[in-house]
This record gives sequence, structure tokens and C-alpha cells, in this order.
Amino acid sequence: MRALILLAVMLLAPGGAAWAHGGAADGEVASWTFDPWIVTPLLITGLLYAAGSVRLVRRVHRLNSVRAGAFWSGWLTLAATLTSPLHWLGEHLFTFHMIEHEILMAISAPLIVAARPLGTMLWALPRGIRRWSGRTLNLPMPRGAWSWLVRGGNATLLHGLAIWVWHVPLLFDAAVDQVALHRLQHLSFFGSAVLFWWAVLCRSQAGAAAWHVVITMLHTSVLGALMALAPRVLYSAQTASSAAWGLTPLEDQQLAGLIMWVPAGTIYAGAALVLIVLWIKSSSKKARSSDVLHAV
Repeated sequence: MRALILLAVMLLAPGGAAWAHGGAADGEVASWTFDPWIVTPLLITGLLYAAGSVRLVRRVHRLNSVRAGAFWSGWLTLAATLTSPLHWLGEHLFTFHMIEHEILMAISAPLIVAARPLGTMLWALPRGIRRWSGRTLNLPMPRGAWSWLVRGGNATLLHGLAIWVWHVPLLFDAAVDQVALHRLQHLSFFGSAVLFWWAVLCRSQAGAAAWHVVITMLHTSVLGALMALAPRVLYSAQTASSAAWGLTPLEDQQLAGLIMWVPAGTIYAGAALVLIVLWIKSSSKKARSSDVLHAV
């Protein structure tokens, strides 16, 4: 309970000294992160989408506002997660590191996938490059590779492997200490989540998609429960700074596990319920159509 209260205080408190790590004498406060390996891809994708949107509006005088809203919502949550003080806090507390990961995988990724932004981005390119890119992407090899990656079972397995492998304590702690591994970890989480949500939202029928989401909800909940209920600290490097925040390393690990177990599980459960409803509606329509055909 004490750990949950502290988490609520840290989430609601203003910035500055309230976020001091190790006390005021430390002089270290939560700050924004401007890693060029993060900021550059964000800027490029944002500029491409913005330029492509402008060109599309000029050419066809319309833009899908729902998809545009999904893209910018996903892009902004992604940018905020990787550059705002949340990222800095994630380097000091396992709890916030887990929040960061769940936003990447369960919020930013599905929003960007729902926008299907590639076509709009291609419109930002000069005509010759745009046509060459379109032809290249439609070659048998890249099309075949993409089709295999976003097949429901494959994408679900790859996403699950990325989550479980990176949460092996030795590897997770190594990513905390090594910047290159940390970048690769985030790229693996986000990239595999994009494949997973593309399979769910763009490739699979609603019933199969719901099944893949349920599987992901179950195995991530199991992983979260294992961390939350573990009798000892599993992630020593990640929880090394916990005491400076009023948490024991075990409490920090337990909170991180609870976040993966409950809030993230709730997101997946909600998505599964929506997909199940869509599947039932689709099945009902097919049944009515079949009845009409038989009546004729």
C-alpha cells in the first residue's frame, strides 16, 4: 500500500524539485532526453507524415481525419514517452520503466498502426522516388517477408518472444547499464508491437484477432504476476536506485509487475472485447445474409 501511495504522489506531483533523485543535495532533477538516435527518427517520420498530408490535401482536397488523429496521437505519445522526464524516471525506477514500455507497446503502436501512415508518408517524397519506393515495396521478396511477419500467429509469437526474452533479468539489467542495448530493447518492443497490432487490426479477421490479443494478455499477465509475486529481487541493476525514492528494490519490482499485470492487461482485455463484439456482429450479418439467400 505504501508503494502504491508513493507512485500516486510521484505521478501527480509537479516537476522540478519534486522529482529530485537522491535528495536536494544531489542536484539531479528529472529532465528531457534528446538522444539523436530517438529524436531523429521521430522528426523524420513526423515531417514526412505532415508533408504527405499537405500534398494529399492539395491533390485530392481531403484527408482521413480519423487516421490522421490516430497517427498524431500515437506519434505524440511515442515522442513523449521516449523524450519526456518519464524516460529519465524510467532509468531510475523500474516502475516508470515499465510504464514507458507499456505505453510504447499498448498505446503508441496500435494508434500508429490504425493510421496506416506509410501511404501518406510516401506522398511527401518526390514523384520519382515515390514511384520507385512503391515498386520496391511491391517486389515479391519484401511483400512476402512482410506478409509472413504480420501473419497472426507469427506476429503474436515474435512479440511474445521480444517481451519474455528482454525480461530475462540478466538481459534486462544489461540494457539498463548499456545505452546500445537499451535502444535495441525499445526498438524490439515497439517494432514487434507494430507487427502484432498490424496483424490484429489490418490482417486478421475479428475472431482470430481477438484470440491473438487474449493470448498476449494472458502471457504478459503471467510475466507481470511473476515479477509482482517474486519473493526476492530479480532485477538488481534496474532497482538499484529505488531506496532514494522511498521504495525498497522489491517494492519497485512489485509495482512494475503490477503495472504489466493489471493496467496493461486491462488494455488488452478491452481490445479483445471490442474485437469479439465486432466478430459477433459480423457473424450475425453473415447469418442473416445466408437466411435471405435460402429464403430466395
